[in-house]
Amino acid sequence: MLFIEYPRCSTCKKAKKYLEDKKEKFIDRNIVVETPTKEELKTWLTKYQVPIDKLYNTSGMKYRELNLKAKRKEISEEEQLSLLSSDGMLIKRPLLITDKKMLIGFKKNEWQKELNQ
Repeated sequence: MLFIEYPRCSTCKKAKKYLEDKKEKFIDRNIVVETPTKEELKTWLTKYQVPIDKLYNTSGMKYRELNLKAKRKEISEEEQLSLLSSDGMLIKRPLLITDKKMLIGFKKNEWQKELNQ
């Protein structure tokens, strides 16, 4: 599993603790230091059939600064992928990439269901 987080984010800390408490094995990646590439994002969206809108950190300051609520409707998916891969703070976190699913954000019930399969 690949766990992508922003270490100072309280939700990411809860998710990481949850994984550690369950003794799950995962690769930990800082979303700012190692922002997912355009190719990675494209692969995950396709493989897991997730709409690109789900990837945006709509409550983030950067998202609001760039007025992305309005702008993202006007730009292509390719341009959106380039934008998201340019700054990890634009991506909703944490991300958990498993063999079967991509979980975006931490919802304990959803993670339990996925990890207990």
